[in-house]
Amino acid sequence: MADEVVIGLPELTDEQVMEVVEAGERAARDYVLSMLPPKKIYDMGVSIVVEGTRPLTITVDVELRVASSARVDPDELAREAAKKAMEAVEAKLRELALAGRGGA
Repeated sequence: MADEVVIGLPELTDEQVMEVVEAGERAARDYVLSMLPPKKIYDMGVSIVVEGTRPLTITVDVELRVASSARVDPDELAREAAKKAMEAVEAKLRELALAGRGGA
């Protein structure tokens, strides 16, 4: 089930879309690395897809392969990392929406 967040954005430039994606990717990676040392992570993929303009649809997917000795559920960790990524995406979108209203 997807949550819908209405922010009231101006149309985003390609550069702004990249800022949004990078903020989400960074948040997901930082979260995973805060929970596991890098040597326990075999593979991590973060995918953030931005579609449309009004409404703007953003999909976040995190995939993880971790060492069996990591003692974490990789699927649960990936879900939590995706939540952190979406929170960062929403925060960046709010920042861009405020700047678009003349705040910057």
